[in-house]
Amino acid sequence: MITVKELNEARVRLHNTVHVTPVLTSNTLNKQANASVYIKSEHLQKTGSFKIRGATNCVMQAKEQGAEHLIAASSGNHGQAVAYIARELGLNATIVIPEDANAAKEEAIRNYGAQVIHFGTTSEERIAHANELVDQLGATFIPPYDDTQIIAGQGTVGLEILSQVNNPEVVVVPVGGGGLISGVATAIKSIHPEVKVIGVEPVNADDTRRSLEQGERVSIDAANTIADGLRASTPGAMTFPIIQQHVDEIVTVSEEDIREAFVFYLSRMKQVIEPSGAATSPHCAREKLHTMAATSSSLPAAAT
Repeated sequence: MITVKELNEARVRLHNTVHVTPVLTSNTLNKQANASVYIKSEHLQKTGSFKIRGATNCVMQAKEQGAEHLIAASSGNHGQAVAYIARELGLNATIVIPEDANAAKEEAIRNYGAQVIHFGTTSEERIAHANELVDQLGATFIPPYDDTQIIAGQGTVGLEILSQVNNPEVVVVPVGGGGLISGVATAIKSIHPEVKVIGVEPVNADDTRRSLEQGERVSIDAANTIADGLRASTPGAMTFPIIQQHVDEIVTVSEEDIREAFVFYLSRMKQVIEPSGAATSPHCAREKLHTMAATSSSLPAAAT
């Protein structure tokens, strides 16, 4: 299991590279949720998502060990993060993305100077092909979520939430492969074990919820969801035990809920976020908890 010590080490390592993103609030959202909701705004992070945290933590250590060429598998955000930090550190990068990848994310990866390869539609297919390329090219694989260095980097979001929001009762986190929620939950439960951690998945991509119900990792078919950053088909081998230990509950939201949240952030808060980042907001409004903290894949958030 990863420790809060590793998260703090990552925080020091990332200090001069990533932003400490602000928390935003909305009176309308507070009234809907009957709580004070704080949105940890990772859509304002470098490359547009929290993924730069884990990628930077992992790539910096890989470079120290002599890595020159990086391989990553991604639906988009992790690929952008690896491509960006590779460019900043003078490394080569090849990113394996799905055949139906988001065009804007693909363009961003290319603009950061990385080579792009399309392969498959599921995370398992992409990761398997990326590992084949590692063997062929003698490169270094930078995992999207199932890695201690990645999880530690993502966990710095949780450390920041605790420093920015006084006494949160609940932290709500979107769930894809599990890297973000594993890191955030480790931070929260290590420092304030009384705080409840809730994960949110699209109803069409509820592999982690099903896995928790069955007590073991299960796989689902390729998910059809607007929240493309959350469509993992099975939780990570490393992230799942952390989720079992530290996450109190996984809930699901509909595609309609996600779309409504996307429109809400745009129309009421003037924030342009991706659907994966909006996924936690419907749960905040529905639960009617006195104190709510929410985080999301590209829009981590906290509430009290």
